[in-house]
Formats: sequence, structure tokens, C-alpha cells
Amino acid sequence: MAHGEKRKVTAEDLYQIRQVNDPQASPDGRRVVYTVTQAEDKGNRYVAALWLVDLASGECYRLTSGKHRDGQPRWSPDGMTIAFTSDRNDDDKGKGQIWTISVTGGEPVRLSSLAEPVEEFAWSPDGRAIAAVSKVLIGPPRPASGVRVVTTPRYRFDGEGYLDDKYRQVFVIDVESGSARQLTDGAYEHQGVSWSPSGHELACASNRNDGWEYSNVRDIYAIRVQGKQIRKVTDGTGAWSRPSWSPDGTQIAMYGTRRLKSDSPRTEVFVVAASGGAPQSLTADFDRSCTDGCIADVISYPVRPPLWEPDGSAVNVVFSDAGTVQMARVPLAGGDVLPLTSGRRRVGAIDRLPDGGFVYAANTATTPGELFVCVANGTEERRLTGHNDAWLEDVALSEPQPFVVSSADGTPVHGWIMQPVGITTGNLYPLALEIHGGPFGMYGETMMHEFQLLAARGYGVLYTNPRGSTGYGDEFAGQLFRAWGINDFPDQMAAVDWAIAQGWVNGERLAVLGGSYGGFMTNWVISHTTRFKAAVTGRTISNMYSMFGTDDIFHASAEQTVGALPWEDPEIYFELSPLTYVANIETPLLIEQQEEDYRCPMEQAEQLYIALKRLGKTVEFVRFPDESHGMSRTGQPKHRIERLEHILRWFDMHV
Repeated sequence: MAHGEKRKVTAEDLYQIRQVNDPQASPDGRRVVYTVTQAEDKGNRYVAALWLVDLASGECYRLTSGKHRDGQPRWSPDGMTIAFTSDRNDDDKGKGQIWTISVTGGEPVRLSSLAEPVEEFAWSPDGRAIAAVSKVLIGPPRPASGVRVVTTPRYRFDGEGYLDDKYRQVFVIDVESGSARQLTDGAYEHQGVSWSPSGHELACASNRNDGWEYSNVRDIYAIRVQGKQIRKVTDGTGAWSRPSWSPDGTQIAMYGTRRLKSDSPRTEVFVVAASGGAPQSLTADFDRSCTDGCIADVISYPVRPPLWEPDGSAVNVVFSDAGTVQMARVPLAGGDVLPLTSGRRRVGAIDRLPDGGFVYAANTATTPGELFVCVANGTEERRLTGHNDAWLEDVALSEPQPFVVSSADGTPVHGWIMQPVGITTGNLYPLALEIHGGPFGMYGETMMHEFQLLAARGYGVLYTNPRGSTGYGDEFAGQLFRAWGINDFPDQMAAVDWAIAQGWVNGERLAVLGGSYGGFMTNWVISHTTRFKAAVTGRTISNMYSMFGTDDIFHASAEQTVGALPWEDPEIYFELSPLTYVANIETPLLIEQQEEDYRCPMEQAEQLYIALKRLGKTVEFVRFPDESHGMSRTGQPKHRIERLEHILRWFDMHV
């Protein structure tokens, strides 16, 4: 494999990759504003600038300095101003507030001064107000002693830390004065704010019932902007999110599911009368999830609400399909879902152009991603940006090759294999099996810096979508109910056997790694086979019984996962716990865990580590301070790089 003068990927390439994201078309359709984010070595942080691209000329230019973290750019209805969130103020209230800037340039002006950061916002149709979502303390403040008195089951959450009785509320901010009015109240979460075309109401998703912390139900509510009256639009039979009003204001489209007892609920597109009623699914017969289920460490695309056609005849969404994410049109009158994009890639952050076309971000396994436009039927696509072109010219990348293999029972399993960079005919190479989290997620046609780094280091990389993954239909996704590890272990081993049979893999030099559910599965693999020479488990799960009550969500989803609460069926919890089989582990194991991970809490890693030490096995434990569950994707740059270096060190030592 000749690569000319190109160099191999390093961990430090994290600082070179640009995340091109969140495109928003101007009201006149002439320009698109978007964000470019990069990790910065100096300061150990991320910086992001707003950029504009002229659709006629293709000229791209930076609108903000790039010295701060600017995000969520949104055009005013008249197209003269862009509002965005930024961390550019030094005071506590300046972090994550709304700023505005003229499209002709100049210095940004701060608009909001809420007590907590603004998490999302939307302009009113007349441009005189902005609706925003921000947390508010409900109840007495925390005492000066720092002691927490906990009375709710949901008192801490991964990525947010201790919640301290703060709940997301809806505000309306006057654009001229900056004054804010709070429209909602109570110990409930409100998200996904959307204006009605008239500007008289706002829609959002919430559950305002007692005991909502134990419920999967989420309804759509409409709030009167002037009177603050709140009415429930949906019927309490599903979990709905991201409401979007039809152009005439008579209907609301949304994402959701009524499969509240499923461990793998497919995201469907629903529509409901704005006056209220029972939502109707538009994609009940479309056996794919209308969301981006792709797992990646380079970029994450924002979830956009369903985008209406101007005549109200259809909505446009993305869907996950066999490792790809594509854009599609969903007709309201019934009929087939119409894919608008195709190919081995991941499409996201879609937005409508006034002429009916689309602007969107897209990336592949060998490109970090840029912006594209197409016409209304998805054709005549052209690329708008090239922020990563220079980096791509500099590095040698491994192109993943897709394959399908039959598992032990004949179930087809889809996966990809990457050859080491610089592979030569006749030599055998070590292989790293990567296992994804979820389990209701998928690997796919998107760039993974970690995978490319392993390939650059001389490892083949194997990754699959075993049973339990999204993108292959409901039946396939639902195979892990009360069967974590049991049903997907044969799928992973069939892929390993297939890889060895290709002729360039050394079957005596195998490694395995994964995070979250992938960490669970790594533990399961090495406690059920000794064929791997080294393993790395991250964000790990080892004891299903103690997971209940120590993480942030399992107390509300245990029945969907294993069919019972721990005291009702302790046997199934122990049967599905890798710790039960810990004495079988012979593979040298590196455990890497984040100290503020509340999704897969530290005690899971600690139990596994101490058990292996007590058994005299080869194990190391790396603890990352001030990091949560998503560290490998969004954590401090220095910690992300150090994590990758530990993985390489462990594999080089033992494989």
C-alpha cells in the first residue's frame, strides 16, 4: 500500500481535525452560517468560530474570532442578525449566554444574562423575542456548608454533575432590552422549544406529572407566550421530543415512540393536531430509526426537529441504516419514506433552503466532514467547505472494508475491517476488535480517530454491529433483552474468525476494547474466552446488581433491560454480570474510567479492578479526574490524548 510522503496519524492529530457543523441557511437563501470547532493544546480546551459561506460564489469567511467557543448560530427572521451562544464573558453568568452579531461584522453584543447557561433557543417569527431553555433552582438554595439534602431519585446526571434541584425552564427574552420572562415553573424538565407560526404559543417536551423521574413518558405541551397558560397537546401514551409546527400552525410533527417497555425503541416520526389529540406515526411501517445512531469520536451532529415542506405535505428527517445515516422525506398522507441521500457516509445537521433544497453536514470513515448542498430531491449535490483538506493531504488513512458474516446460528452480522497503514503482502499483523456502546447504537460510515490511530500503529481494526445494534430493524435490535453478552458474543467471535481467515491477521495476536456497553462487552468477552492477548475496558460495567441505584438512569430503565428490578429477580442480574465470571479472566486488562462518570459509575471499575488484583491477574487501573462518560469524544483534549496513549502502550506491551 503506497502512501507517498504522507505521514501516519498520531494521537495529537486531535488538534488538527476541524469539526464543521450546525449549518443554518439565511432567510433569503444566499448564505449559510455554521461552526468550526477545534481542540486547542494551549489552554486544554475547545474553541469554535462562526463562519459564513456564500452559496453563489462559494466564498467562506470567518465571522467571529475563534478565540472563544461560539455555537448554535441562528438567523433573525429578517436575515440581518445572527444570535449564538458563547463563553466569551469571564463572569459566571457569561458562560453559555446568548450573543448577537450583525451579518456585516463588528463586535458581538451580549443579549441574555440568565442565572444558568442557555442550552437551546429560537427566534420568534417576528424577530422581537427569543425563546430559551435554561436551568432554574426550584426550592431553597444549597446551604453554605455544602451539604446536600437529597429528596429526588434524579439528583445527579452524567455530564451535568449534581443537579442541586435545578430544572430546565422556558424563558422569553426581549431582543431590544434583553429582559427575560420565565414561562414555566416546577420541578420538571422542559426541552425542545419551538414557536408557533403566529408567535402566540411555544411548544416543548416535558413530563409534568408526579413521579416523572421513573417514567419514560414525555408529552408535548403548548405554552401561551403572554398568559403563560400551559396545555398538554399529546395523550400521555408515548415519549415525544423535538416538536415542530406545520407552516399553517394546525399540526405539530415530532419524534417519539410508544414502545415504552422496549430496550431498543425505534424513533418514529409522529404528527398531532396542534389543538391536541393522539399522535399518529408516519413511519410505523419504516423499520429504521429516524435519528442518527452512529457512534463516533470526531464529531456529533445536533438533533434537528422534523423539517416541514413549505406546503405542509411532508417532513424531512435523517435515519440510521446499516451503518449509514441518510436524509429522507416522510409524506403526511402516507406512503413510502423517500431517501434523499445515499452512499457510505453519515449525513446530519440538515436545514432547509428557501428554494426547497438542503444544506447539511456529512462525513465518511476517511473524511472528518464538511458542508454540502443539494436540490429538493437530493440530487445536484456539491460541497461547500474544505476545512479539513490540508489535514487530509498530510495523513495516510486506512479505508475500512465492509463485510457480512454469519454468526453461529446463521444470523447475518455486518462489520468493517481496516488494514494497518503500510501493510505488506505476506506478513501477519495484530488485530484489535472494537466493540460499540449502547448497546442500541451502531458503528458506521463515520470517521473514528481512535481507529485510524490503531491502524497507523500497525494494528488491523475490526468493528461490527452485532445483535442489539440500531440500523437493521426492530427484531435485530431487540435481541438483547435479558441477554446482554449472551446473544452478541457469538456475533463478535464470528467476525474475529472471519478476519483471521482473510490471511493477513495473526490469530495469536488479538486485542479487544470498548467503552460503556462496549466496556461491559469487553469484560464479557475476556471472561468467556482466553483468545485475546490484551484488553482495554472503558466507562465499564461489571456488576449489574450494584449498577442499579449508583448510576443516573438504570433505576428508570432496568425493567426494559432485564425485565425485573434487582430484588425481584437477582439471579438474572448476577447471570448478566461479568464480575460473576471474573475468575475466568486471563487476559491482561487495562481499566480506564472517568471519576465523574455517573452513567457507568466508578464503583463498577473499582469492583472489577480489586477482584482481578485479589485473583493475582494482570490489571492496571487508570482514573481520569474531572471527566464524565463522554470523555473519549468531548472530554479535555489532554485527557483524550492520554487515554489513547495508554491504549497503545497496553497493546504494544501485551500483544
